[in-house]
Amino acid sequence: MSPFSKASQLVRDLDPGAGAPPITTLPGQPSIMLDDAPRIRQFLKKELCSKDLETMAPRLWIMTTLSSTNINPLHRQRVKGREIIVTEEPRLHLVWIHDRIFVKPLPRYLLSQTFWEMFLNESSDQLGRNPTNIRKAATGFLRTYRFLIQHESDFNIAQQDSLRLIPRDVDWASFCRFISELDYIEDAAVSRRYYYGELRLTRLNFYAPLLLGKFHFEQVHGQYGDFFGRLYRPILFVFAIVSTILNSMQVALASEQLAAAHWESAWYLSRWFSMVSLVGAAVISMWFVLLWLWIFMDEWIYTVRRKMKQRQDARGSSSC
Repeated sequence: MSPFSKASQLVRDLDPGAGAPPITTLPGQPSIMLDDAPRIRQFLKKELCSKDLETMAPRLWIMTTLSSTNINPLHRQRVKGREIIVTEEPRLHLVWIHDRIFVKPLPRYLLSQTFWEMFLNESSDQLGRNPTNIRKAATGFLRTYRFLIQHESDFNIAQQDSLRLIPRDVDWASFCRFISELDYIEDAAVSRRYYYGELRLTRLNFYAPLLLGKFHFEQVHGQYGDFFGRLYRPILFVFAIVSTILNSMQVALASEQLAAAHWESAWYLSRWFSMVSLVGAAVISMWFVLLWLWIFMDEWIYTVRRKMKQRQDARGSSSC
């Protein structure tokens, strides 16, 4: 069943008017014929399904908020200073890192109710006996635009020539009618990846060796300079702390010669300064370590509490 009605569909390529020649290709994909079901199935799996994220889905609650509404609209992405990067890979849709977020455009065929009836209907056998995974992935992906485009300003951003996230021939009023019908899509109707919204790439890369058996989820540094550039600041910090400690120890040792030369005032000053430098370096280092641990533990505590609350809510609703 289509997640939207025929009256609100935005693309009518598969519903030509009287006397018009029938459409024989997939809307938006002139090279894919509608009668080539095996190729369409392969194409839809590549364009909509993400094996890696579905594998990680049972543990994604560790990395992000367990809520499909955790998606900032496009104007809010700009407020946060994020550059919207167009991607055609479903595994990168709504994945962000630093000042970038990857967004996959809405393909024309998903906006056609006739396409859903032909290929993604539960009773359709065009994609084989069990098109459930593809249908759920398509439904979840479509639902993300309910949160990405909430205002006319979001719509205008999505239609910019540099992005073109939605087809050019769609207007704001029609899009509002279309997107309003997606409010009723429940998590049970989407793939598990879309139980969540935005995903942080640094965390996906961190957990990829444990959950995927890969070195990373997505390699974003293509040059050696970019890779080593990430290490420059922490290495510089460690080098500064170690240099401060060594210099302080050197001053402390050298001050003993001042004591032997009966320069008591200079000896006290040098020894006092070296001790303050050593303690200061130790305090600063410990403060950064404790700050990192506090942030890490705070995120884990918040995540676990939210997970437990959702389980309690689920138990409460099932007992009613």
